[in-house]
Amino acid sequence: MRGPQELEPRSRILTLMALVLCAYLVLLGRLAYWQVLRHSDMARLAATYHDDTITLAAARGNILDRNGALLVTNTPVYSIFASPDQITGAERNGIAAKLAPVLQLTPADIEVRLASARQFVYLARRVQASVARQLDAMRLPGIGKVAETQRSYVDGGVAGTSLAANLLGFANDAGTGNYGIEGYYDKTLAGQAGFEATVRDLANRPIVLSDRQRREPVNGMTLQLSLDSTIQVVAERALADGVQKYQAESGSLIIMEPATGRIVAWADVPSYNANQFATTPTAQFIDPIVSNLYEPGSVMKVVTLSGALDDHAITPDTRFNETGVAVVGGVAIRNWDNRAHGNVTMTQVLQNSLNVGAIKAQQMEGAAPFYQYMQRFGIGAPTGVDVAAETAEPLRDLAKWKPVELATASFGQGVDTTPIEMLAAVNVVATGGNLVWPHVVDQVIDANGTRHPVQPRIVRQVISAKTAQEMQQMMVGVVEKGSGFAARIDGFKNRIAGKTGTASIPENGKYLADATIGSFVGFVPVDHPQFIMLVITRKPKVLFEGAYVAAPIWKTVASALITQWQIAP
Repeated sequence: MRGPQELEPRSRILTLMALVLCAYLVLLGRLAYWQVLRHSDMARLAATYHDDTITLAAARGNILDRNGALLVTNTPVYSIFASPDQITGAERNGIAAKLAPVLQLTPADIEVRLASARQFVYLARRVQASVARQLDAMRLPGIGKVAETQRSYVDGGVAGTSLAANLLGFANDAGTGNYGIEGYYDKTLAGQAGFEATVRDLANRPIVLSDRQRREPVNGMTLQLSLDSTIQVVAERALADGVQKYQAESGSLIIMEPATGRIVAWADVPSYNANQFATTPTAQFIDPIVSNLYEPGSVMKVVTLSGALDDHAITPDTRFNETGVAVVGGVAIRNWDNRAHGNVTMTQVLQNSLNVGAIKAQQMEGAAPFYQYMQRFGIGAPTGVDVAAETAEPLRDLAKWKPVELATASFGQGVDTTPIEMLAAVNVVATGGNLVWPHVVDQVIDANGTRHPVQPRIVRQVISAKTAQEMQQMMVGVVEKGSGFAARIDGFKNRIAGKTGTASIPENGKYLADATIGSFVGFVPVDHPQFIMLVITRKPKVLFEGAYVAAPIWKTVASALITQWQIAP
């Protein structure tokens, strides 16, 4: 029989086990209480303490002109937000009444946003710091601000516009580049946003953890353009004055360095204010220099006669009896003046812009060589200029061209180009025979200040240097003895090469009877050109020929450029 000394240890063990069992049952009960009975409460609490990732915005890169002057930068602004879950229904009316005059909204609009089921809603985007300070002083519950930046574009040469608006484009409220340089270089300018993983508390405030994940933002790169802002202002004002004087529908002007393809100025009328993009009609964002096709008219004769010269089908002195009419495929095609000019040279054909003479050169050259030279000059192909939304109308296969279509193409009708395409084509003559890539960005500057130059590029040699020199002199004749008389500049006699264009406008399958596109393209000095410029006026009502509605604008801007750059004859 066991004594009391043997039973005591066993009793202690049983007691201890009983206590452990009781503790287990208590814990099990509490677990059941929180997980089952208070499950919904716990879920709400967990939702308020939630993981979150804060975006660390990258600063968008600036845009400079060739001299380092700011064209586009970022200015500090604030966006005002509300956390509706922190505002009771009874508080909404009073908060909305206080916010409305400061944010220039109606109380009703604000109340609608405060009643949102979301935890975060914007009340106003990109307001000035003075507005943010007023809100700080109010200390309203559930109302906060976020520091942001806003794109800022400098004033243009014409009231109500920003400088080079069509060329530069704009960045919207989301920081996305649209149109122009902003659109083309969007990724380069935007940089890369960073982030920080964190947890937010009941008041939606971030709690930074020691083991957080963080990636620093990479700011966007700065672009330095070849644009000369001083000349850009002159170009915008001269073009606007010309469009108004000739009561034209619109106008475009481009200046480029011939040898490098660097764009110096780029103007359109009408234009817009990129700072007001949100209230600007979308149609005004379209840049006709790269996005609109047009039939260039007689400026194309530079291409036609250059090809024929290079192919040895003609010389500048080739003579023929110009009767004032050419019948091709049963269609009679006449000169712009409806006159016969008799025994003329090809130089005189260009000087007087004779359609019949251009057809003669095309026919002497032959269909295939003429077509191939159009291709080599870049007609029908995009130039690759670094501006968003460039378009082009590819040339149809040669087999699909009728003889009359080749004939009209020789003087720039029935063939579509863009202004930048036509400028690059004529520039072949200015460069001594090379097709050069037109471009706007000179160099890209990274966050470390390291500069990455953009190298000029020759696309291909199109004609020989000898052919280019012959055509240069023929184009000098246009200014000195022909239709380009209005582009003459004192001190530059026989130093300006140019060509006029007056194109009919097709619409609904036929040419408009009373509307034209007038243009003038020229470069100076002829044997070592410092710039080439194309001016276009569309549908002028006062006068209609390029000689009268485009060449005078060219002269005004060229004179300023010669003075500004101190160009000697």
